[in-house]
Amino acid sequence: MTSCSDNSKDNEIKKAPLTPETFIPSLDYNIVARLPHDTTSFTEGLLFHNQQLFESTGSPENLPQTKSVFGIVDLKTGKIDKKVELDRSIYFGEGIVIFKNKIYQLTYKNQIGFIYDSKTYKQIGRFSYDNKEGWALTTDGTSLIMSDGTNVLTYLDPDNLKVVKTLNVSNNGYAEDNLNELEFINGYIYANIWTKNYIVKIDTKTGKVVGIINLAELTSEAKTKNPQADVINGIAFDSISDKIFVTGKLWTNIYQIEFPH
Repeated sequence: MTSCSDNSKDNEIKKAPLTPETFIPSLDYNIVARLPHDTTSFTEGLLFHNQQLFESTGSPENLPQTKSVFGIVDLKTGKIDKKVELDRSIYFGEGIVIFKNKIYQLTYKNQIGFIYDSKTYKQIGRFSYDNKEGWALTTDGTSLIMSDGTNVLTYLDPDNLKVVKTLNVSNNGYAEDNLNELEFINGYIYANIWTKNYIVKIDTKTGKVVGIINLAELTSEAKTKNPQADVINGIAFDSISDKIFVTGKLWTNIYQIEFPH
């Protein structure tokens, strides 16, 4: 049944005006090159240092072929020249960053990080953090910046590993959770989002996502080449040659891509 009224305005439900969504631009990219990647590398971190590509990996229990290592990637073979390996029965290796002749490495759930000399790769220290998990690291040249699987980035003082500040990351007003591998490029933080096929560009002053790079095409290609291929994870920026590389867990390739940055 329906009813009506001579004065229809009396029956109108007044609603608060909706705030229009902010337009977040999609950043187009081109594939410049496909480089080999070891399909046993469960990628947790990727970075450039001294014209060399470093990769850190994790070791899920259900993938016995994986190891928690980090080292230099041979760009001709994709194999990692291992510099450090963690005991996979105790630690699950996560992201790394190199800052002032030191390498900092996170672990997944131990709330422990390790510090190494960047020339000898000998362990010279360790640190703890209150974050429930450790996922990835990058640096803005002043602080170490850490992700932990939430929408919060934690800035650490590299001298004492104490928290300097935190940055809440949002996408159109909603928390951008599952921030994963990180890279600082020209004043912005770029982050993989776990289980998603895109990278977000983050304004470091506001925490707002200001750009999105949809890499579903690469994920699809990776799974076609290797059915075991997992999520995209890994962003590296060579500031000298202005090259950007991305890959994923157990992927067949590392991709050199270009986009406005």
